[in-house]
Amino acid sequence: MIVLKTSEEIGRIRESNHIVANILSALREKVKPGITTGELDTYSEELARKRGAIPAFKGYMGYPYSLCISVNSEVVHGLPSYERALVSGDIVSLDFGVYYNGYYGDAALTVPVGDVSVEAARLIGITERGLYEGIRQAKAGNRLGDISAAVQGCVEAAGFSVVRDFVGHGIGKNLHEEPQIPNYGVRGRGVELKAGMVLAIEPMVNEGTYKVKVLENGWTVVTEDGKLSAHFEHSVAITKNGPDILSVMQ
Repeated sequence: MIVLKTSEEIGRIRESNHIVANILSALREKVKPGITTGELDTYSEELARKRGAIPAFKGYMGYPYSLCISVNSEVVHGLPSYERALVSGDIVSLDFGVYYNGYYGDAALTVPVGDVSVEAARLIGITERGLYEGIRQAKAGNRLGDISAAVQGCVEAAGFSVVRDFVGHGIGKNLHEEPQIPNYGVRGRGVELKAGMVLAIEPMVNEGTYKVKVLENGWTVVTEDGKLSAHFEHSVAITKNGPDILSVMQ
């Protein structure tokens, strides 16, 4: 069931997402060659708790960390480690969420580490552009497929592929709510978008094939062909005046 939020509830979801956005901004500044993914995880949790928020992912379905940090061919749900230091040329996805004042916030971005290849930079740019193309379609009266098709069209026109096994989602009192939001689809199909919906739109884009697999650790999703992957996410409210991105810095 899709839950429509009141303006007051959207305000609370915005507060949670402001915390997420500010922490992701701080993490972006920390991403440099030599830092370990474990250090980034610890830092994210410290920042959340200083703000009175609870890291949303830690313990969720058994996930053991606060930050999902996915490097290079890792798509989502990468596990942080103090044994893994970032090196120049890596690209790293930072996916973070919090629970604050009864509501969840969730957002993600992909960051270059030092000097990256032209193709890696282009992958990051196209993935972020695909996110905003999808957000532009998050309008009352449109269909869910309009968001999905906009993301897919942008990504595939650039020669990349959208992951099909993992999707975006509704968000509010629960981290994952209906509807699911694929990053591929057909315009005019799917549920009608209505004011009061809050959607976590999150393109996961691969340099090569869209096919993925899960590593033996049971969490980390990687590209099947070992090529790069990027990931961006915003939590977005649908209003009578159009899409309202909640996960931006205050």
